[in-house]
Amino acid sequence: MAGRKALEIYVDLLSQPCRAVHIFLNHNKIPHKVKMVALRKGEHKTPEFTIFNPMQKVPVMVDNGFVLTESDAILKYLATNYNAPEHWYPTLPEKRARVDEYTAWHHTNTRPFAAKVFIMEVLLARMNGQPPDPEKLQRALGQMNEMLDKLEDMFLKRKPFLCGDDITLADLLAICEIMQPLGGDRDILKERPKLLAWKGRVQSVLKDSFDEAHGVLYRVRDNFRAKL
Repeated sequence: MAGRKALEIYVDLLSQPCRAVHIFLNHNKIPHKVKMVALRKGEHKTPEFTIFNPMQKVPVMVDNGFVLTESDAILKYLATNYNAPEHWYPTLPEKRARVDEYTAWHHTNTRPFAAKVFIMEVLLARMNGQPPDPEKLQRALGQMNEMLDKLEDMFLKRKPFLCGDDITLADLLAICEIMQPLGGDRDILKERPKLLAWKGRVQSVLKDSFDEAHGVLYRVRDNFRAKL
């Protein structure tokens, strides 16, 4: 369309929700420009960025002047407005409701419990210059494992993907969170064959877009190993 500005996303790929948006755009070949925002340098707190998001968080999407925050909202907007394959965010009410059911659960379960382990083992350990408190870490691991039990029993069950036979936004959001503890060299699925098989199916669909988005996390993992 004449005069239309290119879709822009503001991301830091060490952020799980940012990776989900990045993967979706690349996998579905949606034209866009990437604006990197280095959280570790405080670039999300600059006046320039705060104009886009007063909450000073990433990701942020700007589509021809329309600004949208929150990865869940961004992904659903992109799936709806950029003619992505229907399986990502189905139009059939029952199937769409299943995706919405997971994404509502995601924000108070998958996201905080997987992220907490990464924060303790990598971010806080780096900031404090010492390993996390063993008791607090074990408590966080216990909460994460309870979350994984529910993810497997409530959503995956005997289906190939979290919401049925095809990959959806639910799988994309979930896999990016579940990958995060890998930054501390912790593979949280290695003793969970059912979820591990699900992860393999998700990666098989996403192909190069998955590894490209997770490159920064792999580098964090490699640096973590080098310091052991």
